[in-house]
Amino acid sequence: MPVFTQQAAPIAGSLALSALLAAVPLVLLFILLGVFKMKAWMASLIGLGTAVLIAIIGWGMPTMMALSATAEGAFYGAFPIMWILLNAIWVYQLSVITGWFESLGSLIRSVSDDQRILSILIAFCFGALMESLAGFGAPVAISAAMLMAAGMKPMKSAIVSLLANTAPVAFGAMGAPIIALASVTHIDIHVLSSMAGRQTPFVAFIVPLVLVFLVDGMRGVKQTWPVALVAGAVFGVAQFVTSNFITVEITDVVASLATIAVVLVMLRFWKPSNPLPLDHSAKFDDEEHVVVSGKLAHYPNITATGGARIWGAIAPYAIIVIVFSISQIPAVKAWLLGIGQIKFPWPGLAFLGADGKASSMIVNAAGNPVTTTIFTLDHLRATGTLLLLSGIITAIVYKIKPMDAVRAYGATLKQLRFTIVTVLSVLALAYVMNLSGQTASLGSALAAVGALFAVMSPVIGWVGVAITGSDTSANSLFGLLQVTAAESAGLSPVLMASSNSSGGVMGKMISPQNLAVAAAAVSMVNKEGDIFRKVVLWSLALLAYFTILVVLQAGPLSWMVPEVVWAK
Repeated sequence: MPVFTQQAAPIAGSLALSALLAAVPLVLLFILLGVFKMKAWMASLIGLGTAVLIAIIGWGMPTMMALSATAEGAFYGAFPIMWILLNAIWVYQLSVITGWFESLGSLIRSVSDDQRILSILIAFCFGALMESLAGFGAPVAISAAMLMAAGMKPMKSAIVSLLANTAPVAFGAMGAPIIALASVTHIDIHVLSSMAGRQTPFVAFIVPLVLVFLVDGMRGVKQTWPVALVAGAVFGVAQFVTSNFITVEITDVVASLATIAVVLVMLRFWKPSNPLPLDHSAKFDDEEHVVVSGKLAHYPNITATGGARIWGAIAPYAIIVIVFSISQIPAVKAWLLGIGQIKFPWPGLAFLGADGKASSMIVNAAGNPVTTTIFTLDHLRATGTLLLLSGIITAIVYKIKPMDAVRAYGATLKQLRFTIVTVLSVLALAYVMNLSGQTASLGSALAAVGALFAVMSPVIGWVGVAITGSDTSANSLFGLLQVTAAESAGLSPVLMASSNSSGGVMGKMISPQNLAVAAAAVSMVNKEGDIFRKVVLWSLALLAYFTILVVLQAGPLSWMVPEVVWAK
């Protein structure tokens, strides 16, 4: 079988020129979104076409391989990414057609009618809980829907949910990013977990303050700083303690639950003197918003009271938490993995040998096989499948007629039609860049800065997450590069590897994939560019803040960095 070898510097033998050309698809995509205000699905298709041409002409990737990489990326965009979003939005639609969504809003407002407080409770705390269990865009979609239910405007709901999603991502999806990082760097997972737990709390501490500033400017900060600081401090301390002394998998579970409990207790004794009330007349402002004709007529007005009304309002989200929690029980997880995982070589990129083992047809510049050509399909334990199950249970609990549930699913597909194109195109772009070697060239150029690598390390992670939309993917892509560059520069491999993961999360809010998820969740399809312009400066500011921390940990605060322990 022909083997394609990636090149680090295919353009005139220059790593710098190669990196500049490699950056073109991503830079072009962001310029089209942010400057020219092009619709995301169009911008992503143009970016994809550019990446394919550069892969073929610049990196010498065979045309059929480039097209196959495009197809693999698009398939990954469909499953698991769109599979998650489709089912998350469907669950939300079920609550809309029955009228329970309105009740959820009333329940949330009974806790607090202050937009700033709810941004902390829902986007920061509950969003972190969903990130710990699900990840992959589900927290943004669900928390944005809940904020809208309470009465927050769609745009504000989107940007608040995106920014809040930075704090928990490094330990999201039951520690998946750190687990992936350990597997590619061969550094002991507890050491990496400990290091990340000595970085992410500094981000978590300020995120609630940023959220209230986004919602209400300096007035919001002045009036709500006590609860914002308490929320950030509790979350950060819980992250540190759990990641350093317990286990990486439940870091965000412990942090989010502890923060919810403390904030709710605090609100019994303290409230802002001048609350910022919710806009109960807030409406969707995009023509693409589709709901199944609002609340269906044959679902009567909700008359339940007391505990029954509370349960009915929170049922979809309680069911989601229960389903995902059960799926993480070791025996259940092993069962789902055993019967619900399929691995196969992607056609045109890998093949099945005579021994029955899959082999990649692509090797990196170091001569090592690129494993992403072997596709893993976790169809039963996938986040989207668990959300589908949650939706079915919700429909049963709400006594929704089967055809109404099906119509709601169809309406959801219609609502997400442009988002589907966007996400599939963006993931295809990411796969083409990764498999052709463009992303590696970009990362290698950033790493070739010698002593300044401490500054560039978080940037590499940020670029990786911006491209792929996933901290786990960015760690798999750049983790080993971080370790190699750190050893060459005389820096701690543990610190640099961890910085890839912890710094990468700042890129999640500007990833086209996540912008599309946020836009779809608040029914602002084709407004991804508007959301991007609202969050890009915050992404850069948080990256700069985190980079300063990494530089300090590489120098005067080096006592914070644990000794490297290589996995056996």
